[in-house]
Amino acid sequence: MHARISAAALAFAVCAASASAANIVDEWRKVKAPPVPTLTATTVKASETALLLLDIEQATCNRENRPRCVAAVPAMSAFLTKARETRMPVLYSNTSRGSVATILPPVAPKFDEPVVQSSVNKFFRTRLDDYLKARNVKTVIVCGTTSVGAVLHTATGAAQLGYKVVLPVDCMPGGSLYEEQAAVWSLVNGPGTRNALTPTTLNAIRIER
Repeated sequence: MHARISAAALAFAVCAASASAANIVDEWRKVKAPPVPTLTATTVKASETALLLLDIEQATCNRENRPRCVAAVPAMSAFLTKARETRMPVLYSNTSRGSVATILPPVAPKFDEPVVQSSVNKFFRTRLDDYLKARNVKTVIVCGTTSVGAVLHTATGAAQLGYKVVLPVDCMPGGSLYEEQAAVWSLVNGPGTRNALTPTTLNAIRIER
């Protein structure tokens, strides 16, 4: 009996070792990009939706370290104008080292638009959830940098709190294309966000007053 148990234990150990021999780093070069996600046009109600502009500031959105963010700012600015015209709530965030003064001028907040300050999840230890609930917000449009930082974690936090999330893929710039791809894939497919998320583009969002 003891011999049979020992043999079984040995066989299990061999199988386990075999199964874990190749980790993701070992297999890195075998990874292929998944299929391109489908983007969907969507309509939101201005009275129930908020635009979140996350960390669009000098230290995180500049030509030296994140030129894709700089390139994305004009589209964000144009959508910001549309959001304000429909009286959609607009809320901002700073990084831990930023301030209202460091937010880039084309998307700078007005005096009555709240700004929170936190690490990657802008709901963490801030009043963001309170601000949204006070405005009867049920859906958030998440724009910001970086894609695997503020966008990924704040969108996930929003979904966990019960908000619907609209993710325009043209306003979530990262430090590289791979970073943006990884963030989009994670949000579209991740169990915390996939049932609450609509991937789209800024031009494909229609705002109802």
